[in-house]
Order: sequence, then C-alpha cells, then structure tokens
Amino acid sequence: MAKVDIKVPEKLREALSAPKCIDLSLPEPEKFTLTLPTGGTLSALSNAGQNIPNDCSLTFSLMLQIAPLMASMDCVLKILKLVKPLSDVITSPPPTPAVIKEIAEAVVDLAPCFLMLTPAGMLPFVRDLLCLILKALNCLIDALKTSLEFMNGLNIKLEKAQANENPDQELIASLECAQQNVVTSIGHLMQGMEPITAIMDLAGPFMSIAGVEAIQLPALGNAEDTEALTQTVTTLEDTVATIQQVVDVLGGCPA
Repeated sequence: MAKVDIKVPEKLREALSAPKCIDLSLPEPEKFTLTLPTGGTLSALSNAGQNIPNDCSLTFSLMLQIAPLMASMDCVLKILKLVKPLSDVITSPPPTPAVIKEIAEAVVDLAPCFLMLTPAGMLPFVRDLLCLILKALNCLIDALKTSLEFMNGLNIKLEKAQANENPDQELIASLECAQQNVVTSIGHLMQGMEPITAIMDLAGPFMSIAGVEAIQLPALGNAEDTEALTQTVTTLEDTVATIQQVVDVLGGCPA
C-alpha cells in the first residue's frame, strides 16, 4: 500500500505534540504574610494532610488565622485607647480639656468590655463554646463507633479463619494487617481528643465567671482493646449528655 505524506500545519503539529514537562508542572504557590500591628507577622500555612497547596488554600489559611486574632484584639485596642490619654495625664500634667474628653470617650467605648467580667456577658460565649465542644465530641464518637464496628467484623472473620482446619495463612495475615490499620486509625482519632481537652482546660476561668461548673472530659481507653474502647464511647456519650444539659439550661445551641 502506497504511503502518502500529508503535510500537517505547524500549529496543528504543536497542538498534537506531547506536552512538555513545564506545561504539566504545578505552579508554586505564593508565600503570603500579614504584618500585625504589634510588629510581628502571620504566615500562611499549608496542610500536609490535604491537597497540594495553592494560592487560594494559603489565602484562606491566613484568613482563618487572622479572624480570631482580630476578634480578640477588640477590647485590647479599646484599653490602649484609654491608656494613651491616661499616660499623657501622668507624663504631662495638668490634663487639658481635650485630654479629659478623650478619656471620657475611651471609657464609654470600653464599657461593653466590662461585660466580660459578668455572668451576663460571659454566658453567651460559654454556651457557644460548649456547643462547639458538643459537635466535636459527637464527630469523635461517630468515628469511633464506625471504627469499632469494622474492628469487630475483622475479629469475627479472623476467628473463623483461624478456626478452619486448613487455615488460609494469607487471609489471616491480611486480616491481621487490616486489624493493625484500624488500631492505628483509632489511635489517630483518639489524638483528636487532645485539642478538645486543651480547650476545655482553657475554658475553666470563663466558665467560672459565667457561673458554670467546670466539666472534666474522660480519658480514652487503649486503642487495641475493643472492650475498653466500647466503654470509652459510652463514657463520651455520658459526657455529651452532661454538656447538653448545661447547654439547655443556658438557652440551647443556636439552630
């Protein structure tokens, strides 16, 4: 059969050619930083446990850091606004009418911050914080229950495989490997309790101001002991019920 050479336009040839590595390479995300009023800086963080970072993910990382910082700085800025004219009075007496007016205005602005020291001002925060803890604990309980069900299923399969007159060693090894993976997974889940416990420890003074008794979170069992983990789930559910009762007294979680 005769071969006929067909001339292909250069643009079509380029379009059909194999892509170059540079065309497939992932772009390097831009490094974002934010200068704080105090002179320090915040840097965007990449999460190694998620997808490859890009400009958007790093931007939202920085936004998640700055939002709580800005919220916590509100009363601090108002205090500094009051401290400045008071400092002027001390360093350059006597106070001028302008300085007195500035002090009065700063005191008025600062007044809402004094609510932090009263039960009325602290209760909404404590209630919302406990609602957040409830969500976190419920997520942890659901994940532990799923892992326990999977572990119990593996245990049954492993017992049957080992009781066979001619045990399949490859199957047994596979089930034992799966068991170990579940144990590792449960161990990681139990580590998720650490930040929840840390927040509850930090919440002590706030709960005291609100007139709410401190709530102790239970210690978790051994990741390899299914009976202990089952008891742990039961204990966590009891703790959730206790926190829910407190939240209900405080008005319940927002819908």
